[in-house]
Amino acid sequence: MPGPNASRYPNSLQVRIALDATPLVLTSGGLQRYVAELSLALAREFPEDHYSLLSDQPFELPDSHPTNLTSPNTPAHGKRWWLTGLRRALQAERAQLFHGTNFEVPWLPPVPSILTIHDLSPWKDPAWHPGPNRVRSRTPWLIRLRRAERILTVSEAVRREVINHFGVAPSLVRAVPLAAATLFRPVPVMQPPPAPYFLYVGTLEPRKNIGALMEAWAATRAETGADLLLVGRRRPDLVPIPPRAGLRLVGEVPDADLPGLYSNALAFVYPTHYEGFGLPVLEAMGCGCPVITSTDPAVTEVSGGAAIHAQAGHALAEALIALAAKPELREHFRAAGLKRAAQFSWQRTARETRALYAELTVKGSRA
Repeated sequence: MPGPNASRYPNSLQVRIALDATPLVLTSGGLQRYVAELSLALAREFPEDHYSLLSDQPFELPDSHPTNLTSPNTPAHGKRWWLTGLRRALQAERAQLFHGTNFEVPWLPPVPSILTIHDLSPWKDPAWHPGPNRVRSRTPWLIRLRRAERILTVSEAVRREVINHFGVAPSLVRAVPLAAATLFRPVPVMQPPPAPYFLYVGTLEPRKNIGALMEAWAATRAETGADLLLVGRRRPDLVPIPPRAGLRLVGEVPDADLPGLYSNALAFVYPTHYEGFGLPVLEAMGCGCPVITSTDPAVTEVSGGAAIHAQAGHALAEALIALAAKPELREHFRAAGLKRAAQFSWQRTARETRALYAELTVKGSRA
């Protein structure tokens, strides 16, 4: 029997799709969230399909996954995974399409491939990513040699960058936005209410402009009386953060704890230098947390006018003071953020991604 969405897509076939699951090795972050939420939404929205998560590294399947989302055992292949190991796994799974969820697809794909490019940070500033020399050198060649039939981006801002930077035909690049998971909803105020605090959630790394956030918060703390909570995995290349009164380095927390942290904050502050999407911005909005973020094109696109934009220095400090001092301003951005976040969903992401799968699998079935 066709699934509930078959009638929505005339070209929708019952297909077998394989996705790169390597980002699920990470314990947190946007890449991990992307693969987990997308694979779950695809399997739930299209139960007639079969979705395989493939990696030569151990990972956990997303919680509460449906039976049509599986993780077959794949032997370790070391450096040969992308050349031969993945090819064999795709053949064993009888996959009709491979989705490279993180900058990579096979050199010799036995089936059509789609490549997700989340952002151009590996090419913009090597200091932001000291490790991924493989991505910097490999991905451009995969694009030049057309190893992927389509490129997927997570925002129109990055779509434009991919077209201009790699010289790709616009018809080959599709933007499909992300969403906040359903757990990111407002929660009741903690009792007793916590001391006022500003919140940052995300990987602690140079690209996120943590130094500017620290400076603006320290310069205004006497006036706002607010603490600063830094939540997330700390990358080793981040400049050490010295202890100081009111600063709480929380580290990674379970996903279930994040809605409470967002909902009770004076504001979520995310002065990032550069993003492909800026998923924490949408998560904060979904919890009714006012957002201060940067002027980066992707986060400006995602926020849709429902955030204060300030990158650093005086503008960022003034934004902290304003939201701490004006309850009516917080309420304005709380309401605007909730309205904006409601325009995104992982169901929509799955449907738009699945439509792209259908284009290529239908093409392949007619070849």
